[in-house]
Amino acid sequence: MLIQSSIHPPFGDSTMSLTDLTRKQINFLHAMHDAGVMVEHNDQYDRSVLVDVAHGIGMKHPPAWITQCEGRKTLERGQYEIREYRDLVEATPDPDFGTVDGASPEPPKQEEPTVSSIPATSMALAQTAGERATLIPDRMSDYVAWGHYRPIVKIIDSGMFAPIFVTGLSGNGKTTMIEQACAKSQRECFRVNITQETDEDDLLGGFRLVNGDTAFCYGPVVEAMRRGAVLLLDEIDLASSKIMCLQPVLEGKGVFVKKIGEWIQPAPGFTVIATANTKGKGDSDGRFIGTNVLNEAFLDRFDWTMEQDYATRATETKIVVKKMEKFGTVDADFADYLTRWAEITRKAYKEGAIDEIITTRRLENIAKAFSIFEDRKMAVGLALARFDDETQQAFWSLYEKVDESIREDQATDSTPSVSEVALNS
Repeated sequence: MLIQSSIHPPFGDSTMSLTDLTRKQINFLHAMHDAGVMVEHNDQYDRSVLVDVAHGIGMKHPPAWITQCEGRKTLERGQYEIREYRDLVEATPDPDFGTVDGASPEPPKQEEPTVSSIPATSMALAQTAGERATLIPDRMSDYVAWGHYRPIVKIIDSGMFAPIFVTGLSGNGKTTMIEQACAKSQRECFRVNITQETDEDDLLGGFRLVNGDTAFCYGPVVEAMRRGAVLLLDEIDLASSKIMCLQPVLEGKGVFVKKIGEWIQPAPGFTVIATANTKGKGDSDGRFIGTNVLNEAFLDRFDWTMEQDYATRATETKIVVKKMEKFGTVDADFADYLTRWAEITRKAYKEGAIDEIITTRRLENIAKAFSIFEDRKMAVGLALARFDDETQQAFWSLYEKVDESIREDQATDSTPSVSEVALNS
């Protein structure tokens, strides 16, 4: 139940005449009529009815002039008195309503509500036209299933609450794997990117200014619970101790939203999957700056930890070829050279010979660059530009060992810079 706070603006009397209502307020009453809401005994309407009406016209929540007016709250929890609705129906029995004395409202457009993926800084489902129409991820035609994909699909399909912690080095497809598992199972996925600043207000919800009114907006965690969706906590090891507000959520028991005094129970099918580059124990070599040591009690609430390494060379070759097909330029030999090269860099990294690594994501970026420039040297050079000179030299040297065409084109012993490659292409 919403509570009145000193920061809230006054919302007037518990009942007002039609001439006292604003256009937005009358439009909401119109929407109730269009939705077929019957005039209730004692003019008391359940919150769930108001929520359905609000969603039907693209609002995130019922209007604050109803839910945050103390005089409208009845003895029954979650019910509100709206005498004005009876007045409107009696005054304008025609389905098209016409004009109410003192106001000239226009019936709201009945547009299909749309929702977008929720970032950690946004606390409510965006339901404006032009946004993403569903929280079910799109199926990727070029996706290659591998790793823990099938076990995660089984867990999601089971409908059981089973929080999972997926860990692995960057760029190996952890997040994409989870999103594609949700796409296959046709399950909504709330992806929340965690940062050092993410707190309870970001996750569970807080008071926001909505259409000029101060109203409480549920956070992505609560929305995922209410909808029985999959909650994807991306980069969970960047979180501070503020993430401990999710303790009861990870137990599957629901959560008490203190700011509005409401207990939220998870709907069937709700579960949590977290991704991280570490196991929540921090980073000792400095590769993943910003990662933190997570509370052991927090980590222990995940049912399972799944470690994901990079794909095998055969699988990674399929991934690169699929990307080449998507981008419209396929070179099977180049794809084979790239994955062989990536495998060598990873072995060298594990042996301590180099400090960086070629990720699957970087191979996909090379495939994209190759489709644009149709030049292997240019594509590889663009991918290596982010590294320091010494690392670039090392990576070029390793790539020349697997691709003879690069060795033959190399006029000097020096490694070309990206700018030199561009000029010669």
